[in-house]
Amino acid sequence: MTISGALSNAMTGLRAAGRGAEIVSSNISNALTPGYGRRVLELSAASVGGTGGVRIDGVNRAVNEGIASDKRLADAEQSHAQTTAAFYSKLETLMGTPDDPNSVSARVAQFETALITAASRPEAPERLSQAVTDARGLASSISTVSSGLQEARSLADRTIGEQVASLNTALKQVEALNAQITAAQVQSQDATALQDHRQRLVDDISALVPVRSVPRNHGQIALYSTGGAILLDGSASEIGFERVNLVTPYMSVEAGTLSGLTLNGNPLRTGSESGALRGGAIGAQFAIRDELAVTAQGELDALARDLITRFQDPAVDPTLSVGDAGLFTDEGNAFAPADELGLALRLAVHSAVDPAQGGETWRMRDGIGATVPGNTGDGSLLQSLAAALNQGQTPASGSFGGGSYALIELVSTLSADIGADRGNADQMLSFATTRLNELTQQQLADGVDSDDEIQRLMIIEQTYAANARVIEAVDEMMQTIMRL
Repeated sequence: MTISGALSNAMTGLRAAGRGAEIVSSNISNALTPGYGRRVLELSAASVGGTGGVRIDGVNRAVNEGIASDKRLADAEQSHAQTTAAFYSKLETLMGTPDDPNSVSARVAQFETALITAASRPEAPERLSQAVTDARGLASSISTVSSGLQEARSLADRTIGEQVASLNTALKQVEALNAQITAAQVQSQDATALQDHRQRLVDDISALVPVRSVPRNHGQIALYSTGGAILLDGSASEIGFERVNLVTPYMSVEAGTLSGLTLNGNPLRTGSESGALRGGAIGAQFAIRDELAVTAQGELDALARDLITRFQDPAVDPTLSVGDAGLFTDEGNAFAPADELGLALRLAVHSAVDPAQGGETWRMRDGIGATVPGNTGDGSLLQSLAAALNQGQTPASGSFGGGSYALIELVSTLSADIGADRGNADQMLSFATTRLNELTQQQLADGVDSDDEIQRLMIIEQTYAANARVIEAVDEMMQTIMRL
């Protein structure tokens, strides 16, 4: 080997060692950085003009794509489960527990107690007033739950709008990064930082919509939702959504009053079973807006129907005629079977007994249809009202089954169903969180190992010292030759 060849070999070795030290330092400093892919320096033997040495072929990211893909899907599942669990937790809070004085079940018990107390002394105006107050409180508690459901639907609709905007922005950014990575590779530049940024964006997208990444030529990737939608393949797709300011019980996608999703102008399915973007945070918000809250509203409307029909029966209040509104009304009207949707939100106490609406409390004792006060000592109607609360009655709607329920039993069944749904949602969330944590640990274990990087740095140091010694030896040889 010639002196110039030895010097050339050593110089290429120094350059490789310096680049290797730089990469190891970057790996160690980013060991805990989310989305960072461990860098590996690719080297090969160089032989140009009879001179050897080492050639730097490039820098690659050492990433287990299988684990990364599974973690993204687990992240989407956890986001979906967390959103669903939060909805059921809120619904359970709205219904309340029996020990909560503002819960629906507690309001039923308070109203029953007030009727019994008033029946024991029907001439006492304060007891009649308390019965009216507790009746109003019962109606208000059911309406409050219904309002909470519509607020949850409205929030879900607004959140979908925000998440769709974030999704479109992220897709455009991934499209731009695809082009930059291709350009960097064509120019033999290091594209690993761009690939890190792209992976973080794909992870963010997958929390909204579970996606699978498919490699394309020249370092690019395509993104497909697990529901079959093409989100990015060459160019980014545009997801369309029109949000509303307020969602009411009467609004739905089927009626055209709520927006669904479009993909490049074409409508997409949004159902939790067959939706093209199901499974992530966006899918969970659609499930709340169009399925979970709608189902809960239907059950609540069935409860309100049961309450109204118990007290508009002339057999309970003889002052009523068939078709007249009873103690509880649909905004002052008798219940109409064709208008059950949203009934819980419209539930109110009859104005005839409510002083706040110009009524008189003595009608609790004498009947809704009474025109003048009757016998102040007659508590039979109050006893009849109390009996109506506890009378077994088969719900005409809802999913309560064919059993016969007192009102408190119906409320307890509804509360128990909501509690069971919340428990199932919490269980799903616990499973999804555990799976996500395990995959996160696997990804971290497959990432930067600080001990391994330090060992590699020590080897690089030895390599650097060996090449430096070769250069030093060449210098000594040249000095010796020059002295001859």
